[in-house]
Amino acid sequence: MKTTPKIDALKLMLTDLRTRNEPIRHKAAFKECQPEFQSLVTKLIEQLEGELSQEKRKLWESEH
Repeated sequence: MKTTPKIDALKLMLTDLRTRNEPIRHKAAFKECQPEFQSLVTKLIEQLEGELSQEKRKLWESEH
């Protein structure tokens, strides 16, 4: 499947969010905001997955 710069950027951001960034998670635990941090990560992943789906659909529709 073809791709676009936006699709590539969304995929990279999702990969980054799904990667366990231990220094950041340690800071969240130290500041006692780990549940809030994880909740935000989850929301961002859901939002970006939605955008990725929309971009893929737009690309598919433009090819057909």
